[in-house]
Amino acid sequence: MIDIAANLARVRERIALACRRSGRDPSGITLVAVTKTVASAEVAEIYRLGLRDFGENRVREGLARKSALAAADARWHMIGHLQRNKAAEVLAGGFASVHSVESAKLLDILDREARRLGTRPGVFLEVNVSGEASKYGVAPAEVGGLVRLAAAKPGLELLGLMTMAPLSANPEAARPVFRGLAEIRRNIEAETGIRLPHLSMGMSGDFETAVEEGATLLRVGSALFA
Repeated sequence: MIDIAANLARVRERIALACRRSGRDPSGITLVAVTKTVASAEVAEIYRLGLRDFGENRVREGLARKSALAAADARWHMIGHLQRNKAAEVLAGGFASVHSVESAKLLDILDREARRLGTRPGVFLEVNVSGEASKYGVAPAEVGGLVRLAAAKPGLELLGLMTMAPLSANPEAARPVFRGLAEIRRNIEAETGIRLPHLSMGMSGDFETAVEEGATLLRVGSALFA
């Protein structure tokens, strides 16, 4: 039997300790519970425990869990790769933000659909900091141009940048990637004058390292639900 309450308390304590090490305030960090493959009853339980942000990798499954929870104050984040033909479905389904925007075409579609629906979802631009061929995301050298495009879209709120580190049993292996995303943000803000307030980075195996390197949103699944 999974003790979700104990898991959530443990994750929050680890976040607090990482904040202490890096001189940060835990209130500046949002924990996003990744609900992929998680039963609706477990989603409802962690909501009852006070969590309000939920992340989904797939559109249909996410919409089903969102509908089952039926909580007006829950914020749902699309964190997985989003195909352009699913963009309208995500926005119509009430997702608050998309963390995986990697092209001008996807920005165009999201902006058009958001204005049609009268919503203004948040977007994160996904950056392939590690350079792995298996990872989605725009190359670091191309981020500045995409930031300018995103900032000019009236239907979208540009929230920041997102990345995924290489899978590793050693959390320190993720540090150069997280540090690299933070540096990309600093450089682009200085170059463009466009503010990028958030960094979405860090998962169950490396979220403490992400906190130490400036993450503001953590996408955590198995540490909560396993």
